[in-house]
Amino acid sequence: MPSPFIEHVNLTVREPERSARLLLDLFGWKVRWMGPARDGGRTIHAGDDRFYIALYTPPAGTPAWDDFPKGEPLNHVAIVVDDLDEIERRVVAAGLEPFAHGDYEPGRRFYFFDYDRIEYEIVSYA
Repeated sequence: MPSPFIEHVNLTVREPERSARLLLDLFGWKVRWMGPARDGGRTIHAGDDRFYIALYTPPAGTPAWDDFPKGEPLNHVAIVVDDLDEIERRVVAAGLEPFAHGDYEPGRRFYFFDYDRIEYEIVSYA
């Protein structure tokens, strides 16, 4: 029996198209699926053949976004890459700011907030 793995993570975002474009541009992923979602919302699945990030937006009239401060309940999403410097260049080109660079076992890393204040950790074990 294969080891269990995470198939997807579902994140609530303001504009799923913008968020999907960022993930596709950063990581070379593809849109696996898009369409209507529960409660009248919309979702885009961005990833590869093994896994994806579901980018959900609720219908108009949802409570204010300020009700969801960073870290409640999610701290960050970590993505492993081969070329950390190239991904950092792409993050900067997207108008986002890398921070908290680290180089310690078992790898190098940095963090950034996306357009919806979702924190990502980008790590390389190369």
